[in-house]
Amino acid sequence: MTRLRRLLRAGLAESGLTMARLVQRTGLSRTTVSQALSESAPPPSPRTVAALAETLGLDPRALLELRDPVRRPGGRPGDGGPGLPIGDWDPHDLEVHPAVHPPAGAADGRPDGRRLPGYVRRPHDEALAGHVAAVAAGGSRMAVLIGSSSTGKTRSCWEAVQPLAELDWRLWHPFDPTRAEAALADLGRVGPRTVVWLNEAQHYLGAADGVGERIAAALHALLTDPQRGPVLVLGTLWPNHSDDYARPPAPGGGHDPYSRVRELLAGRRIILPTGFDDAAAAAARALAAAGDTQLELALASARDGRLTQFLAGAPELVDRYESASPGSRALLDAAMDATRLGVGPHLPHDFLRRAAVGYPADEEYDALPESWIEDALADTGRTVHGGYAPLRQVRARPAFRAEGTTGEVPATPVHRLADYLEEHGRRVRRPYCPPESFWSAAYRYLDQPDDLDRLARAASDRMRDQWAHRLWEKAAEAGSSDALVALVRRASSAGDAAGAERLACRAAAAGNTGGLAALAWVPEHLGDFDEAERLSLLAAGYGLTFALQRLQKRRAQAGDLDGAARNLRQAADAGDLSALLDLAAMAEAAGDRAAAEELVASAAEAGRTEAVVQLAALRELDGAHDEAWELAHRASAQGDDSVMGMLATLRERSGDLDGAETYLRRAAEAGEPDALAHLAWIREGRGARDEAEELLREAVTGDLTAVASVAVLRAMTGDLDGARRLADEIAGLGECSGLVRLAGRLKENGDPAGAERDLRRAAAHGDVTALDLLAAAYEEAGDLDGAEEQAVRAARAGGTSALVRLCVRRGSAGETDAAARLALLAADAGNSTGLLGLAVVQEQRGDHDGAEKTLRLALDRGVLAAHVPLAQLRLSAGDAAGARRHLLRAADSGEAFLEVATVRAGFGADAGRGPLWPHGLDPDGTPTAPW
Repeated sequence: MTRLRRLLRAGLAESGLTMARLVQRTGLSRTTVSQALSESAPPPSPRTVAALAETLGLDPRALLELRDPVRRPGGRPGDGGPGLPIGDWDPHDLEVHPAVHPPAGAADGRPDGRRLPGYVRRPHDEALAGHVAAVAAGGSRMAVLIGSSSTGKTRSCWEAVQPLAELDWRLWHPFDPTRAEAALADLGRVGPRTVVWLNEAQHYLGAADGVGERIAAALHALLTDPQRGPVLVLGTLWPNHSDDYARPPAPGGGHDPYSRVRELLAGRRIILPTGFDDAAAAAARALAAAGDTQLELALASARDGRLTQFLAGAPELVDRYESASPGSRALLDAAMDATRLGVGPHLPHDFLRRAAVGYPADEEYDALPESWIEDALADTGRTVHGGYAPLRQVRARPAFRAEGTTGEVPATPVHRLADYLEEHGRRVRRPYCPPESFWSAAYRYLDQPDDLDRLARAASDRMRDQWAHRLWEKAAEAGSSDALVALVRRASSAGDAAGAERLACRAAAAGNTGGLAALAWVPEHLGDFDEAERLSLLAAGYGLTFALQRLQKRRAQAGDLDGAARNLRQAADAGDLSALLDLAAMAEAAGDRAAAEELVASAAEAGRTEAVVQLAALRELDGAHDEAWELAHRASAQGDDSVMGMLATLRERSGDLDGAETYLRRAAEAGEPDALAHLAWIREGRGARDEAEELLREAVTGDLTAVASVAVLRAMTGDLDGARRLADEIAGLGECSGLVRLAGRLKENGDPAGAERDLRRAAAHGDVTALDLLAAAYEEAGDLDGAEEQAVRAARAGGTSALVRLCVRRGSAGETDAAARLALLAADAGNSTGLLGLAVVQEQRGDHDGAEKTLRLALDRGVLAAHVPLAQLRLSAGDAAGARRHLLRAADSGEAFLEVATVRAGFGADAGRGPLWPHGLDPDGTPTAPW
């Protein structure tokens, strides 16, 4: 057992995983994992050993062989009785619901369908733990968890029995040929140290023809016979069944069908809450922050604390979608497209009816019955585990007003897609552009300006220009100023300058000056500064000075300082106080210090906080320390806590360390978070190390990066041990920059071995920067295998840049297979730039076939933007039709608009033809006719 645990601990150290991440990836509880690694704990179960081996990349057979000798003589306690050792069970075989898993590519280390999310203990778990402790001490107990669908009853039972697994208890799940028959046949054979598993206990206790009563009697006999204990009976029930069994018959009502069941359950019920309370939600957030992607998804998607319902119901929602009839699938696809493109969450009934028509294939549509829409709505409205329906009708509430009257309930019903299907749709529908029926239904039945504007943008991103224009026009009519700005850009690009200006002024009058700013950019970019100034002043009249600020920068770059100053004064006259500071900077650069101070003072007088800070700095440089302090206090009161530290730095740079310390002590009294650490830095440099240490103790809860700076200072003064002690201390609090910076210092001083030691110490805390630097160090030394090992660890901790860097390096060296493997690892961790970068390197080396193969790998990983370079490759190879196909697929996805537009514009340039698809595309992908 000692060797087994030594191998597990070594595997954990080698993996670079923290305990929290190991718990998350194995799906085991923290207690189970801790005991498996502890020499003083009972032997880990075979399931625990196998899960740890799989996650840590160890040989499970070898580890299980090390465990086997510690099993009790005779193998399993209670031989001859029903059941298997608890550790031999898969929780899903005990009817723990499969949980939702994150999108493909999440590096969780376990097959998606089998991984359980981290477990959050709630008050009912404490009650269960009391029963488990009692049976571990030799008693017999029964507990039945009462809760509605998918509230976590079965998972709670599974987590509760894990301590018994380590004590070699067995578990019996009576199931075959039927639950009731199996229980009745073998309850008399149950031996000591057995968990009797009665999930969905109504199938046992509610069995007809008196069988349920006989099972209740047999359970009573088992629990009260000390010769057969200890045993633990665990069951789960929905509240309605529990109520049925608890309800006594009416007086004179005759037969009592549940008398023994009622007696058995008395005092043995444990009630589960419907959702997570604040404490449980906080614990779930902590697990999510530690890397539990399932809980992260549930927290983002579930409502009213119903995390367990979401986790259990989401997989069945996907099954319902994947196996839906053509009519139901069409309805769900239309709803998915609407929500992923920005409509909702409530979708009008008439919109869905019309939109869904274009989704089924011709043969499917011909075979649909006349009532297919109604049938599909009924089908998609049926609920799954947790009470979720794929597409539910939302009951509108009347609007209650202060005067006591109520508004009318909307006549048109609306529907809402299940949150998880909405998320699922964003993945599976990404490559597709909705059909004509969708855009037509949106134009006809949607009336919310924001919905229309978002759909118009989605159409534009997909080159469906005609529909984009129509939807923007309707959105503008409905009051969307963003839609007006979009129409400004379209009119401007079409050469209609007067129309664009009219639309821009209309948008500005509605409070959106983006159109005027966009119009001013065009002449500014072409060097027509006078026209740009006219339009910028027009925008300033509506309160937008950004265009004037942008213009003055371009004029200054062109050497027109007088014009730049004029534009700044125009911006200041329009109320932009930051223009005064820019004018002050120009005056300072021209050597006019008095004018600069006057401008800064004007801005400060008007309440501009950064001007107050700047003026304080000027006064400090002039030696007016009291006035500088007064201004600093004023800036601090206005919310800028950095000013006193800045003034301290100025004093420090001038050599006045006493003055710097005075400022820092005042700043600390005012609550500035990094003042104490800054002060400690100065005291350390002046030799007052004990005082510096005391200040650091006080500062350690504030700015840890400043404490890291003091650690570096100690290294600079020769106290490497003290520096490491301080850096290690803050690393334990989550700030590893001290160790990383110490490593950099050691490397500069010619001690690469010491640098590597400190980087490894930081890497042990999961610091991505340290892992990346370790990979770079190995790479620099020519050890690419060692670099890859560290890069993989960095990717597991959330950083993929080292993998991408190694990928490009190996690709440049012609090591295509190794580069592709690294690129795929990075892509699986969520970074596709390695694949795209490798394709560029291969293309530059003349390996066109390799580049195309790499880009197709990128497509397989869902990188739809890879269609654009594939189109360019096909075009270079003379395959214009293939290039068009890839461009069309990229356009359909809407994820590479600028890249598609660039290739589209130059598609026919060599032949003297105009751009591809000059009028856009129809929804089915055919070029749109002139409109």
